[in-house]
Amino acid sequence: MIDQNTVQRILDTADIQDVVSDFVTLKKRGVNYIGLCPFHEDSTPSFYVSPSKGICKCFSCGEGGNAVHFLMKLEKCNFQEALRMLAKKYNIEIAEREMTKEEQQAQSDRDSMFVVNEFARDYFQQTLRNSEEGRAIGIAYCRNRGFREDIIEKFQIGYSTDHRYALAQEAMQKGYKKEYLLKTGLCYENDEHKLRDRFWGRIIFPIHSAAGKVLGFGGRVLSAQTKGITAKYVNSPESEIYHKGSILYGIYFAKKAIQNLNCCYIVEGYTDVISMHQAGIENVLAPSGTAFTQSQIVKIHQLTSNITLLFDGDEAGIKAALKSINPLLEQGMNTKICLLPDEEDPDSFARKHTAAELRDYIKSNEVDCIRFKVKLLQKEVGQDPIKRAELVSDLVGSIAVIPEAIVRDIYIKECAQMLQMADSLLVAEVAKRRTLLIEQKQKDVQIKARQQERRESGTTGASAPTQVPPPDMPMDFPPSQTPFDVATARQLSPTNRFFKFEQQIIQAVIRYGDKIMCQVEEEDGTQVPLTVTSYVVNDLLEDELEFEYPLHKRILEEAMSHANDEGFVAERYFINHPDQEISKMAIELVTDRYQLSKVHLKTQTVIPDEERLHEMVPVLMINYKNAIVATELKEIINQLKDPAVANDDEKCLELMERYKQLKEVERIMAKHLGDRVVLR
Repeated sequence: MIDQNTVQRILDTADIQDVVSDFVTLKKRGVNYIGLCPFHEDSTPSFYVSPSKGICKCFSCGEGGNAVHFLMKLEKCNFQEALRMLAKKYNIEIAEREMTKEEQQAQSDRDSMFVVNEFARDYFQQTLRNSEEGRAIGIAYCRNRGFREDIIEKFQIGYSTDHRYALAQEAMQKGYKKEYLLKTGLCYENDEHKLRDRFWGRIIFPIHSAAGKVLGFGGRVLSAQTKGITAKYVNSPESEIYHKGSILYGIYFAKKAIQNLNCCYIVEGYTDVISMHQAGIENVLAPSGTAFTQSQIVKIHQLTSNITLLFDGDEAGIKAALKSINPLLEQGMNTKICLLPDEEDPDSFARKHTAAELRDYIKSNEVDCIRFKVKLLQKEVGQDPIKRAELVSDLVGSIAVIPEAIVRDIYIKECAQMLQMADSLLVAEVAKRRTLLIEQKQKDVQIKARQQERRESGTTGASAPTQVPPPDMPMDFPPSQTPFDVATARQLSPTNRFFKFEQQIIQAVIRYGDKIMCQVEEEDGTQVPLTVTSYVVNDLLEDELEFEYPLHKRILEEAMSHANDEGFVAERYFINHPDQEISKMAIELVTDRYQLSKVHLKTQTVIPDEERLHEMVPVLMINYKNAIVATELKEIINQLKDPAVANDDEKCLELMERYKQLKEVERIMAKHLGDRVVLR
């Protein structure tokens, strides 16, 4: 176990922005950074990173913490493992102490599976280089592929001999438990209950997580003695740490290049990725199948929204490209397709060209996915009216899944021009298809809600109908049975100290959360609009503050998570919210349009809130912080009156120093307020 001094050194060294940016593309927003949350399916940035505070937080799902907490959640590892990852990243030598028997016993199955996978990786690498069979077959394969020594070492390529029990015997001799050899899928039991290697007679490709941990393996058959095996490739089976649908081969080696170039190339297999890297193209990944899963797309989207599919130019490659289009468009990805010359795949093509030649070829031949689809299908349908109608239906299906209305409109106009038809027809068809998609999503939510109700009630029969929210409403909160009212809300507030100040801020968020209140300057000098919701979230994060009342917290988190959604209007969203508590609060807080407008011009004319958000919202935030400071000052005075504290010189000095600091904060806030009227 890592000793405490080393732990502290790791914590002091770790830079939250540096750590998070290994997994999420971040953009500077004021003093903080923002990106897509890696912990839930996030289509608009809701994940904030504060370098000055050393913390991160998602204002949609609520996940966050320091660099260690971030890695623990992302990699599903324990505290010690996260510390080791950070130590490796910052080249910090780890000083260890011997673990007690209790601590050893507490090691989880997951930890043990990673340890076994690391052993297997090292075993396969040593077998490749040190065994006669490994050199004769494994190294020969790598040489035939043209893999350099540094590339073999970088991707940790290994070999498993055709001895069907070699790994199992070696692992058992070294004390690794049979249980974890089975759970990782490195071995399986035969009819005689003997351990048998899964990957015997194969070249081995370790599969890494984004943090570099070995999740599983892929094995390609090579040995002549395995000629009876029908499966060319074998992967680790599903386990607690290996989920095929979430795997992106090469992500550990590609993530930095993808972020730096703001683009990702997708190929089909392990050797495609490796050969592209060897040629100097590192922003390349391979999914664990011919079609993308939502989980894989989300991981790529966290790094970039620009993706190019590199496939063979044969029928199979074209089919794979077409199959990938809709899932990528649905997640808002800017998708292009580049077909390689006949009888070439990314592996063979990369071995024949330099990095510059590869990039030039891709740039010259990549085509927007919708245009690619139109041109390809036009060749197939010719003048056949039935096939032409099928083509239009296929295109409509792809355009309809695109979340951004502007992008859909551009594609509709381009497709109409290419197909020589009226764009009004495509507009109508896309609208119909989107309605069907929304209805299907509602049905899916209803089914999931009913299934959840049955699980909770322990029954399998029919349950009461579940309320389905309108299409533009969130679908993850069940309606409350208790209507909101202010008096009850104040009683439910944990301390009732800051309820009215929180509510004034929430009132502004509900009414104007989607409105632009000011512009902030990015690192490159460009001006970016800042909404009321973004301003409030940034301001709270900067001072590490959270609302006390749970409903206020939830409203702010929802406003932030939906702020950039197409057609999002905060007031309409919360008034029509399926949760009656939120809906009732929203209705009450928007009733009096000028309740917040207490600052007047010299003419005594009331200024509409929309015209002075840049002034009003900061005042609300300062009032809220003033209340917090005033409360703590009062608490300090009460503590100083306590005889026990009064007789403790050290404690008195500490409290007086804190009192002095808070008074200075109070003075600065009062200066910022100036002549503005404090809202009470």
